[in-house]
Formats: sequence, structure tokens, C-alpha cells
Amino acid sequence: MQIDVTRDVFKLAQVFTIARGSRTEAQVLTVKLNDGQHIGWGECVPYARYGESLQSVTDEIMGLPDAFSRFDLYDLLPAGAARNAVDCALWDLEAKRAGKPVWELAGLEAPGPEITAYTLSLDTPEAMKAQAALHAFRPLLKIKLGTPDDMPRLEAVRAGAPKSTIIVDANEGWSAEVYADLAPHLVRLGVELVEQPLPAGEDHALLGMQRPVPVCADESCHDRSSLADLKGKYDVVNIKLDKTGGLTEALALRDAAIAQGYEVMVGCMVGSSLAMAPATLVAQGASVVDLDGPLLLAEDRDEPLIFDNAGVHPPSATLWG
Repeated sequence: MQIDVTRDVFKLAQVFTIARGSRTEAQVLTVKLNDGQHIGWGECVPYARYGESLQSVTDEIMGLPDAFSRFDLYDLLPAGAARNAVDCALWDLEAKRAGKPVWELAGLEAPGPEITAYTLSLDTPEAMKAQAALHAFRPLLKIKLGTPDDMPRLEAVRAGAPKSTIIVDANEGWSAEVYADLAPHLVRLGVELVEQPLPAGEDHALLGMQRPVPVCADESCHDRSSLADLKGKYDVVNIKLDKTGGLTEALALRDAAIAQGYEVMVGCMVGSSLAMAPATLVAQGASVVDLDGPLLLAEDRDEPLIFDNAGVHPPSATLWG
């Protein structure tokens, strides 16, 4: 089986800022698996927060043996971006070989559209209010926060979008004291979820804390091995394929998390429709879906996902799966 990895760049519709920095483009890796008759596709977004780069992930993928199956990947690659792209490409390849969609091969119900969050970039309160007003028609808005001066931003977004459901992503930017101070205001402003308020290495401070707004583990949750350390700290887990290392582990993590009493959020890095396509299967029935990557782009794949009032739709067979 021939493996090819290419670096693709997608311009963003506008500058995208989180507590860690800003970007104007999405840099992704596209994996192509060719068995001589069929081609499987996958995409990943290497993330510096987890020690990944475009080059390091490319090296991991190109270091794979000539012959392997999807079931070999757990032994060949760790959870992360490299395994994600290869795992998803293998699923796509299996579907094309079988002439059946991935959801059927995985024993899932036929997927449908799911309402997705739309993310508002971190900015001044005035700019965030304007963003919120522009997207106030959307039922679910996600706000990037994580600074010492977040309350004016939150107030501004609520003023700009008074009817939208709001979730907050602090990107590890708060301390336990800041979260405790903000919690009553989050309730007052109708925030329904807080994503990763504390740094992953310091989230033990959540033990025993009152959580009037459900708290979601993002950087603290990668795959099933993460679950043991989340007990008593979090109410929700955010499943991202670039963290789990592909669709295979994402589905297993979803089932394990639900069995242990967690709610499930399905999220994404900023990538193209090819990266979101497998995640739409994991997102079926999730409490929160955040697969808005393509909505943040100025350009996308040739056969992009459909986003409409019903939400993000499963991919066409020409895109993936």
C-alpha cells in the first residue's frame, strides 16, 4: 500500500485568535492511501500544544511499514494527529473496497445532521459583540476566552446574541480562583458549558469544587486512558479525532465515557471538511457538537460538508466514507 502525505493550507475567513495566539490560515496534512485499486483519504491538524508539528507528524506517518491494517495502528502509532489521519484514511479505503459507507461498516445507525456550535474568536469586547450580533441567528455560539479580563467579553457577546445558547472555551487560561469568581456570572449570563477552564496539569483543583455550569475536559482528555483521571473533576468530555488518534478510538472513547456517566462533546481543530467528515459519525446524539472548522475557512475541499439550518450534514461519498 502506497502512503502519500501532503501539506495543505486553507486561508481563514478572518484572523482566528485564542488565548495562545492568532492565525490566518489552517495548515493540515492530507494522507492518501492507495492499494492499487482504491484510494482512502484522511486529514489531521498537528497541534504544537501536544508537541506536534507538520514535520514530526509527517515523519511518523512515513515511518509506517509497507503493510498494516487499521487494527495494527494502536501498536504502530500513539494517539494523536498522525494516527488520526491514517486511521480515517483506512476507514475510507475499507468503505470503498466494500462498497458500503463507513457508518455501516462500523455498525452505526445511518447518520443525520447535527446542530454545531460556531466559534467566536477572542477579541476586544466591542469586536466580539459585533461578531455575536452577526451570528446571532445561530442557535449555539462558542466563545474563546481565557484572559484576566473575560467578563466584559462575555457580557458583550450575550448583549450581541441574546437568544443564542452560549458555551465558553477558556483554553486552560483560568486559575481555580478565577473560575470560582466567574461561575455565578456564567450562570447569570446563561452559559451552558465551560470547556477546560484550568491547565490540564493543574485540574486537580476542580476536585470538590462546585460546578454550577458543567465543566468539559478538552486538553485533559485524549483517549480512553484519560478517563481514569477525570473522575470528580469534569462532567463532559470533548472528543477530538486529532487527540484520540482517529475514528476507531473516538467511537470507543464515546462509548466508554457515556458508560462512566459523562456527557459527550465532539470537537475539532481548525481544518477542512475532510477532517470533520469522520467526526460527524461520532457526533450523532452528542450533547454538544462543535464541528465548525469549515465555517471558519475562506476556502475548503472540492466536495465540502453541507451546513444549513439543520446543522452539519454527514459527508458525501466523494468527500469521505
